[in-house]
Amino acid sequence: MTRLMNTVAILALGAALAFGAGTAMAAGKERARDLGVPFVGTPGPNNAITDVAGVEVGYSTIIEGEGKTEVGKGPIRTGVTAILPRGKTFGPTFAGWYTHNGNGEMTGTTWIDESGFLEGPVMITNTHSVGVVRDAVITWQAKHDLVGPTENNLYWLLPVVAETWDGILNDINGMHVKPEHVYQALDSAASGPIAEGNVGGGTGMNLFRFKGGTGTASRKLPADNGGYTVGVLVQGNFGRREDLMIAGVPVGTEIQDLLPDYSWNRKKTEIKDVLSDAEKEQGSIIVVVATDAPLLSQQLRRLAKRVTIGIGRVGGFGGNGSGDIFVAFSTANPQAYSRGGNTKLEMMSNDDMDPIIKATAYATEEAIINAMVAAETMKGRDDNTTFALPHDRVKELMKKYGRSTQQ
Repeated sequence: MTRLMNTVAILALGAALAFGAGTAMAAGKERARDLGVPFVGTPGPNNAITDVAGVEVGYSTIIEGEGKTEVGKGPIRTGVTAILPRGKTFGPTFAGWYTHNGNGEMTGTTWIDESGFLEGPVMITNTHSVGVVRDAVITWQAKHDLVGPTENNLYWLLPVVAETWDGILNDINGMHVKPEHVYQALDSAASGPIAEGNVGGGTGMNLFRFKGGTGTASRKLPADNGGYTVGVLVQGNFGRREDLMIAGVPVGTEIQDLLPDYSWNRKKTEIKDVLSDAEKEQGSIIVVVATDAPLLSQQLRRLAKRVTIGIGRVGGFGGNGSGDIFVAFSTANPQAYSRGGNTKLEMMSNDDMDPIIKATAYATEEAIINAMVAAETMKGRDDNTTFALPHDRVKELMKKYGRSTQQ
């Protein structure tokens, strides 16, 4: 029976273990700052996208089975992530999006370009489940009357659904994400601290050939810069080991072991064949940026572009096979959306955007590393195994390079 878990999911090397933890971060679970990693900027109280008031996040995590892949049966290592800009209300937000490299998908972006608004949640899942998630969001919004003013009960919706590919660990062609998983993620969405790592759409993802997944971070600007908050959530699934940088420390070149154990590599006899897998930049990243700063759609597109700076700071470069797609929204101007009549808006001057641009880059950087720190070693389809980033070695490397915040 499929297990729905709004949870942090850990898959040990010998068996699948899953336990519920709600949307909250597991008590005592280390994050990147706990390893002595020095990040730029001041985070909000939860260091999460939910530090932007009104934003809610929910997950559905599906982990089932082990061993040899039987398409349609498993093993399953996947899920759904839901980000609700104004919680469970109909409240379109100004939005903008950007793609750094387009080997990926985010539905609904044409209407964001045209209208300037995001009219519902942002959903993230695996590559082959975009369709079912999109359709289920329409059903969920209609059921909860989150479709805005209508005439004769007629409405239309263009949900925003993004993806990264989890086919190394998950039976992705088994189409295991069902509408009920989408409803689980949406219904469970909440504010406050949120889980990271092997959760939601990030369950089966990898980062720099370590285990990856879902990560989040935020920045609180000082009062003289408006006191605004920027929050970021990432679904990270990209990177070559040798490129990984954490706060300027070449962690990827320092940690050359703990490479993934994939079934196809076990069949290779020449070391050059095994190494060739590591030479290509593989995977994708979806990034959602939220802010309470009064930015309009074109300004939010500018903000989405700056996500690339944060990705570059950790060693990503948007390789040919990578889908790097970002969306940014603002919870300011709550009365801006209208089906008729004029509205009055507040808008930040472009000249004042530099602090919020920097905050976006820095929060993106930290969210990616948080995803790696939270992720646990996972064994998936065909016993493919991706190993967790070793916390103790990261701590030592921060000290070795004189970067640690700890004595």
